[in-house]
Amino acid sequence: MQSFAAPAKLNLMLRVVGRRPDGYHLLETVFRLIEPGDEVRIQVRGDGELRRLHPTAPGIPEESDLTMRAARLLKEVSRSPLGADIGVVKRVPLGAGLGGGSSDAATVLLALNHLWQTGLTREELQPLGLRLGADVPFFVFGESAFATGVGEVFTSLALPPAWYVVLTPEVEVPTARIFAHPELKRDSKPIKIQRFSADSIAGHAANDLEALVCRLYPEVARHLDWLRQHGPAHMTGSGSSVFAEFGSESAAQYVFDQRPADMRGFVARGLERHPLWGLAG
Repeated sequence: MQSFAAPAKLNLMLRVVGRRPDGYHLLETVFRLIEPGDEVRIQVRGDGELRRLHPTAPGIPEESDLTMRAARLLKEVSRSPLGADIGVVKRVPLGAGLGGGSSDAATVLLALNHLWQTGLTREELQPLGLRLGADVPFFVFGESAFATGVGEVFTSLALPPAWYVVLTPEVEVPTARIFAHPELKRDSKPIKIQRFSADSIAGHAANDLEALVCRLYPEVARHLDWLRQHGPAHMTGSGSSVFAEFGSESAAQYVFDQRPADMRGFVARGLERHPLWGLAG
């Protein structure tokens, strides 16, 4: 049995700049990988069977489990005769905007591509990821990125070292509900990528979903209000997690230790690249 990292992510900014005729929203976002995250455990099987060791989360049937869907898709595309036993040690809360399930699926694609020796490149794996979920291609891409389209067109972005206080309110925010809501802001002005850099993030550090989520889920607003007492803070993705950036682990840990007793979360380190970067070319 081998273990593979599945880091979480933050959206350092997220703008909704339009909507396609098929209903998908056009986004601009800055993705950053963070750790800690989940852990995916895989044992290659010679009989071709794909078996789930235990659910990604309680109540998720196997046919809906992104890790198993990823394995089946890669097997179908690569026609590998091999199989695998797959399990996940969950540390990233579900419905928190941290990309836990999407990261697990991407790690399965990257790890099985390596273990089965299918030879697919990172560029070839990304479209497979998009068939599984909107955030999966980013985790396959594997670097901090400015993303456009529906979040699947990436430009690498060099970000300085940073630590984050991440708070995870005990509410699950359904992404589909937020994007379908009639009051969602959908008309942000697009950013010209040639003028965008790491230094530009502060000027665009907003999340167009944040105001709506805070109105619908007061617990998210409460956590965000507390964190903003210690500096700029934002919601990631469609929530429910919120975060603030710090220049050192000690500064982040100090703020985290001041949180109210009923607030959960963790201190995270920003990553430059996915821990499995070397598994795909």
